[in-house]
Parts: sequence; structure tokens; C-alpha cells
Amino acid sequence: MTPFLVRHRSGLPVGEAWQRLTDWERHAAHVPLTRIVVTTPPPTRVGTRFVARTGLGPLAVDDVMEVVRWQPPSGGAPGRCRLEKRGSVITGWAELEVGAHGAGSWVVWREALRVRGLPPVFGAVTDRGGRRLFGRVVRRLLDE
Repeated sequence: MTPFLVRHRSGLPVGEAWQRLTDWERHAAHVPLTRIVVTTPPPTRVGTRFVARTGLGPLAVDDVMEVVRWQPPSGGAPGRCRLEKRGSVITGWAELEVGAHGAGSWVVWREALRVRGLPPVFGAVTDRGGRRLFGRVVRRLLDE
């Protein structure tokens, strides 16, 4: 489980970038064969849980996540969010930072994931795939 990193700059103000990236259900529009359901009442905060279900029928896998750090951008300080992956198949974590850059914003997405039962030799493939997928998700969410 090697963390991967995605960096992106956007012309969106920091608050709007944060809002788009932490609208969990919105991510599903950019991840093939995936739907996301938030299982706790709004607003998002520490303890918020959601499930990304990817696949078709019995071949679907649930990525169960919980917000363990929630610090929206404020007073010039960047926003920070940490998710812990608590599923029976997918484990790991994701961290999101969003800060101001002039009139726009910068984003850093770090993630480390592990698929139980997948031999470690496939870790590099998982990391490359994750970096590509989340790079695309971040770009698309900010460019909508």
C-alpha cells in the first residue's frame, strides 16, 4: 500500500473547489460503474460515512469510507479532510487539501488503498490506476 499523490490547480475560488470535491455523491459521475450513497445525515463532518459501490450485480465491491478529519478552508488556512476506508475488501485512507492560490485554488489528493486478497505484486498497478482515476475525478469535478 504505497500512497499516490494528485496535484491540481483550478481557477475556482477555494470555497467552491472545496464544496465540489467534498460533495461525495458527485464523484460517482466520474468513476465508471460506481454509485455513492452517504449513509449519515448532512452536513458532512467527522463521523460522516458513505459507500462507493463499484461493479455490476454480484461482482460489485463496496468502498466504505468515514470522515475522520474535517476542517473546511477558513481565514486563509487550507481545508483538510481525511477519510478512512473501512470496508471488508478495500482498506486504506485518503487525504484532501484545498487552499487558495490567488483568485483560484490548489488541490492535493493523497491516497493509499489496499485490496484484500490482492497479492502485493499488484500494488504498483493499483497505485498507477488510482493516480490516473483520481486525477481525472479531481479535474472533472473542478471543471464542471
